[in-house]
Amino acid sequence: MKGAKQTTLREQVAMSGIGVHSGQPVTLTLNPGDDDTGIIFQRVSADGAVEREIRADVRAVTATEFATVLGDAKGPLCSTAEHLLAALRGLYVDNVVVEIDGPEVPIMDGSAAAFVDALDQAGLTTRALPRRYIEVLKPVRVAKDKSFGELRPYAHGFRVEAEIEFDHPLIGKQALGLDIEPKTFRDEIARARTFGFMKDVAKLWGAGYALGASFENTLVVSDDRVLNPEGLRFSDEFVRHKILDAVGDLALAGLPLIAAYKTVRGGHKLNNAVLSALMADTSAWRIVEATEMPARRRGQAQTAGVVAPAYGPDVS
Repeated sequence: MKGAKQTTLREQVAMSGIGVHSGQPVTLTLNPGDDDTGIIFQRVSADGAVEREIRADVRAVTATEFATVLGDAKGPLCSTAEHLLAALRGLYVDNVVVEIDGPEVPIMDGSAAAFVDALDQAGLTTRALPRRYIEVLKPVRVAKDKSFGELRPYAHGFRVEAEIEFDHPLIGKQALGLDIEPKTFRDEIARARTFGFMKDVAKLWGAGYALGASFENTLVVSDDRVLNPEGLRFSDEFVRHKILDAVGDLALAGLPLIAAYKTVRGGHKLNNAVLSALMADTSAWRIVEATEMPARRRGQAQTAGVVAPAYGPDVS
């Protein structure tokens, strides 16, 4: 699996949808990014003028209650960034500028599939600069009650393992672990939708959330069945979406991870807490440059290419 060089978009691509919380229309435009700039979010006015700009980074997270919200000292810039971030990280897009004219990334169908389609439409191009990674050197764990999240060393790239448990006959306990690379992300993760329970709808609306939620963008579960006419896309779609969210939340490391992440009964808040704990412990990680992404494990573990130290945490 090649992953030696940085990538960005070949051309601009735009898409429109509604915000799941505001219910308002939003237009989002993905633009090619300059070398070594990472993922940039720009809030633009109706005439296209850039009003604010932030880099997608764990330090830019301002809230994690119902979605991952990015902002700065001036306040939130955009909410519900995790599905777009998951698509970018899952397809190995390093540098991109995201223009958005509303307060949240459009929810589309509740998964990352529409963002994958947009990236395919734009096409990707390889740049001359080597790709940099954050390599996790020792386990970093955050636990609360029965939930925990842990990043640990993993020599074969980026892996996410998720376990969920709901007292519901259609969900129950589900667990899945996958090495995240473009084909796996496309086939196994991108189409898994965000989900919610019908009994919680009134509470969310009363709190000003999920005003744009519908059967078109949310997997809705009643006491005994899935209410969406198409049903489930995967028998374990619920845990697959948790993996999707984790990929997006961990994209806020700023660089792709060489690590395995395990989340048990977690969500955005836990994902953010683990990533923040990792970044705070400068002995737990280093930045490396790779001539080729470490090989996915097949039978006996092997590592392809060279992973060489580039920079220490103090200059990240």
